[in-house]
Amino acid sequence: MKSLRLAISVGLVMAMAACSGQSTTETPDSQSAAPEQPQQEQDRVKSVKAEINRLADGYDYDAAIKLAKEDKELSSMTAGLEDEKKQTKAWERPDQIPHLFFHSLIVDTDRAFDKDNSSAGYEDYMVTQKEFSAILSSLYAKDYVLVNPQDFAGLNKAKKMEYRKIMLPKGKKPLVLSVDDLSYYEYMEGDGFASKLVLDEHGQVRNEYVDAEGKKHIGAYDVTTMVDDFIKEHPDFSYRDARGLVAMTGYNGEFGYRTSQSQYPNNKNLEQDQKQATAIAKAMKETGWVFASHSWGHIQTGTVSMGRLQRDSKLWKEEVEPIVGSTDQFIYPFGSDIAHTGAYAGPRYEYLNKQGFRYFYGVDGTTESWMQQGQDYQRQMRINVDGLQFAKEEKGDRPVLGAFFDVEKVIDPARKMTESKSPSTKP
Repeated sequence: MKSLRLAISVGLVMAMAACSGQSTTETPDSQSAAPEQPQQEQDRVKSVKAEINRLADGYDYDAAIKLAKEDKELSSMTAGLEDEKKQTKAWERPDQIPHLFFHSLIVDTDRAFDKDNSSAGYEDYMVTQKEFSAILSSLYAKDYVLVNPQDFAGLNKAKKMEYRKIMLPKGKKPLVLSVDDLSYYEYMEGDGFASKLVLDEHGQVRNEYVDAEGKKHIGAYDVTTMVDDFIKEHPDFSYRDARGLVAMTGYNGEFGYRTSQSQYPNNKNLEQDQKQATAIAKAMKETGWVFASHSWGHIQTGTVSMGRLQRDSKLWKEEVEPIVGSTDQFIYPFGSDIAHTGAYAGPRYEYLNKQGFRYFYGVDGTTESWMQQGQDYQRQMRINVDGLQFAKEEKGDRPVLGAFFDVEKVIDPARKMTESKSPSTKP
């Protein structure tokens, strides 16, 4: 199907090249200007064609067809696009969509797994950059496609939540991805993680990473930037520009910038940090990332007092929302849901609903997917992808990750080496 688009493109370029060879007997000024118009037209057509192909590669055939029909030079692409659209069908199980979540990635395993006070936590709750790269490749090979929550559920005209159709080619499967705590907390400094998000000279979101020798590197060193790069190479891994959810707290600031007025009142760069973080959030949203509240203080939402929940919400709205924007997504810290498997009701839900939240996410690493839809909310459980889940899977304790990747194949040898050195493994 993509070869048809390419053939059309080649034909257009050849035709335009022939046109540009026409002679003219105009004045010298018009002679020098004459070749520019065909070249400008070639550039325009090339740009529009690239956008049509980008939309089609992301399964947004309606938008691609509309753009092709509106352009006389590219209208011949319409038939091929309509044929591709006919090959798609609605995902048959909209209430069964898996959701994998990660924390920030370990770049330098020597520093992260050095047996200091934080090492055990990193082993339990993080994955390495090498592991994440292998996981992405496996997900793609297994025909998963990233979708965002609004792609599969949303409020209808009557303000009631309902499932929406996800149109994918046969064999493709929707998947939600999320990353928690993209704040680059203070406790992570010097432990082999990226230090912050930055905008490069092209306005692209990148990571700053400081290696063991203190040298700064700019590149893809964490979940969001690696996903962005992977989708550039594999645009069919994303449904209509979907990336994933980013769960944000506020107490240590955002994206590696100490943006909290309440926690960093003496930060001389507070205003600049807030400005930079806001620019990064804007760029990420334009790319397709969706921000979610993870509470301001990473609190146990399901068990804290209502007073604490309300104070925390106030801080989130004052310090985080101005940076990442308003959101209807809520990801429970620690997976501390406000209910078990029953329908949402009661004061906590009513309060969160009044705060504008419509999508809620807990944690369940025992099933491939679990979703629940109420009249005005959508609820989904997430599978934690981390050292704890790896260990559980290897023991055969209700394994679920095999549907997405082979743990033994993706696991970083550095993690195995750490296990072999652990006193608990000695006889």
